[in-house]
Amino acid sequence: MLRQAARQTCSLLRRPNLRPLGYPVKHLKFSTVHSDLTEDDFGDYSVILPEEPYVFGVSHIVPRSVPSSIARPYYAVPGFASDDSGPIPRAERITLGGEAEIQLREAAKLARKVREFAGTLVRIGITTNDIDASIHDFIISHSAYPSPLLYKEFPRSCCTSVNNIIVHGIPDDRPLEDGDIINIDITVFLNGYHGDTSQTFLVGNVDRPGRELVAATNQILDAGIRACGPGKKFKGIGKAIDGLVRHSQFSVSSQFTGHGIGTIFHRPPWILHHLNDEPGVMMPGDCFTIEPCLIQGSNPRGWIFPDGWTASTENCARSAQAEHMVLITEDGADVLTQ
Repeated sequence: MLRQAARQTCSLLRRPNLRPLGYPVKHLKFSTVHSDLTEDDFGDYSVILPEEPYVFGVSHIVPRSVPSSIARPYYAVPGFASDDSGPIPRAERITLGGEAEIQLREAAKLARKVREFAGTLVRIGITTNDIDASIHDFIISHSAYPSPLLYKEFPRSCCTSVNNIIVHGIPDDRPLEDGDIINIDITVFLNGYHGDTSQTFLVGNVDRPGRELVAATNQILDAGIRACGPGKKFKGIGKAIDGLVRHSQFSVSSQFTGHGIGTIFHRPPWILHHLNDEPGVMMPGDCFTIEPCLIQGSNPRGWIFPDGWTASTENCARSAQAEHMVLITEDGADVLTQ
């Protein structure tokens, strides 16, 4: 009954005038006594729900400071109007063999380094706010800017998505618990180029369904990467991922996509991780992310918390994500953040 009540709470919160049914919003547990994962059996973990009373937006969160000596992306320049959409995102191929490729690879290399550093921070009891503070300082110490900070008013320097949070979790003061899984999404802006990567980490003793989810997420990321190369169709990425997921106990979110990346944080091509019929062929110089969100069960739908960013699964099932940057070369595909 606890699992049923928790999932009902998750569903009710999506209706504007209904409140949770009296359960502690940050410490609900799904538990199981079954040996095999079924549609209604997602394991033993805490469910993340919005704090009460609900606060809409993120204007109450004070962003961390960045030295004026560090170059910023356009949206983080002092005086930039939040209602200004900035440059129109268009496809942008990197000139291979030149300075642009060198700078792109350096940004990706730093993103990988920050992701690995982030993994060393994950432990029982640390808050995601503390993780964010350490990541912020680490990025700044490498003379780079944390790309999420102030992007469309996002108030933190990385995204931390725990358990049922699919993406865009805002670091807060909840301590990580034994059995949590946490995705830490890192993007850095270095010498005019963005580097973007993420990984889902295990906190303490994670149950078998949680471990299987995280392992499967990395497997489907690898499958999507293997579908890349000059002359290959972008829709082949989603087809490769679907080939692994279709007959599994998981589903892939179609609400969140990969994206082109370079001097602009998010731009075409948009990378769909599910079966699709999007046009387009990969060409040398294309650089993009592959970042599938894999969700327990057959319902991959999500909803957004009152903060306008945090995306939870609709039924509070767990989600995991992994992300790499891929650069198409003349004869293959380089994974820049691996």
